[in-house]
Amino acid sequence: MSKVKFKREPNHPLWKSFYHAFAGIKECLVNERNMTIHFCFMIAVIIFGFVLNISLREWITCIILFALVMSLELVNTAIETVVDICSPNINPKAKLAKDMAAGAVLLAAIASAIIGLVIFIPRLMMVLG
Repeated sequence: MSKVKFKREPNHPLWKSFYHAFAGIKECLVNERNMTIHFCFMIAVIIFGFVLNISLREWITCIILFALVMSLELVNTAIETVVDICSPNINPKAKLAKDMAAGAVLLAAIASAIIGLVIFIPRLMMVLG
């Protein structure tokens, strides 16, 4: 079995790394429904954060949660893509790998939603009540 060799540019400019990273984010945002949903929730939280004047600590919490959920979605998409390449036929272990990666995103999204409710419900109650 021959090894596949990848052409690497050991001293490529740093901007190329950023370019490829942003290209991956854009690809996921444009083509992955769940990433689009996460992005829409992020925009909604940002708008509500400004409207309801959340604290600096709450902003930091929200930003960390945005990064966590969206990063996990990127990793999930990467895992699904690699599994599809490596195992194009139905394989129970391939399915399990994909399900586990999706489960990681789901756990982070549920935790983020709960934390978001803890942050926003008291403020909404004050505004509405």
